[in-house]
Amino acid sequence: MNQSTQNILIIKPSALGDIVLALPALHALRTHFKQAHIAWLVRPEFAPLLRDHPELNEVILFDRKNLNTPKQLVTLIRTLRAHEFGRVFDFQGLFRSAFFALASGSRQRYGMARARECAPWFYTQRIEPDADNHHMVDMYLKMAQHAGATSGPVQFVLPDTEADKQTTFNLLKQKAIDSKRYAVFIPGSAHDSKCWPHDRFARLADKLNHDHNLPVVAVGTQSEANVIDKIAQATTTPITNLAGQTNLKTLCALLRHATLVISNDTGPGHIASALGVPLVMLFSWSNPARIYPYGRPECLAAIDPFTRNPNVIKSKDPKHNVKHVTFETVWEKCATQLAIDSL
Repeated sequence: MNQSTQNILIIKPSALGDIVLALPALHALRTHFKQAHIAWLVRPEFAPLLRDHPELNEVILFDRKNLNTPKQLVTLIRTLRAHEFGRVFDFQGLFRSAFFALASGSRQRYGMARARECAPWFYTQRIEPDADNHHMVDMYLKMAQHAGATSGPVQFVLPDTEADKQTTFNLLKQKAIDSKRYAVFIPGSAHDSKCWPHDRFARLADKLNHDHNLPVVAVGTQSEANVIDKIAQATTTPITNLAGQTNLKTLCALLRHATLVISNDTGPGHIASALGVPLVMLFSWSNPARIYPYGRPECLAAIDPFTRNPNVIKSKDPKHNVKHVTFETVWEKCATQLAIDSL
């Protein structure tokens, strides 16, 4: 099979933020392998982010709920093998993802040399991180470059359709929000330990309203609606609660057109980062040096963001608790972002 037409598989089933961080590697692969058929193995709940992606040919679902029997497992493996993938990139770096890289039948399997759960045993190409750079975007790009992709401008490509934009703008209109000027709060997370206190989000809403006359909408899953309600109850500024009212496509549109986004370390926050919108992103135990808004350190709010042990993914030091990130720190960064946006 000619190198330019080899089929390529990306394995990155989850989570949402991690999938976003792998998008520049997809762009690098597509730029180099222009005629390749590129597929992405992903969990169903995150697939909408990748469907209709201009640099992808196919999305293959990795549905853990439907892999409970040997027959279902064999079906997925047969699907992978039928594609005759020439190269597989395991950006997940766990035993399960590495197993599927091997099971695909590909003879060129790229993975991180320091991946967990014995995953490196399954790779033919084990890529070491740079000693002075531990950002995951650069790690994924380095893996792509080992396959021949050249270095170039880092680009996050996310699908953008007029239909999603209009659906989002109609939702804002129903809530009496001007689609040309609004802030977005992302105050929830799958992990409570990542959440900045709700009373500080409330104070921030009041400050944004008082100093900039900026209305606030808050997003999250339906289960996070109560977090937003707590913010609304602690502020005199109206908070538009959109929890459970957006899907991944309309969430992207909402964030793409926001005046400012304030987010915990969570998937939607990483989408906002990828879109390049004015942003303040708060980090807690997760090592910010690995996943902070790429190329935008001014958007980062955390304790000791670049002086933690680079080999530690998750800190256990109490001082890194997101609660120690002060309101004044976040407000200063918000003001800077709004000033930059107004230039």
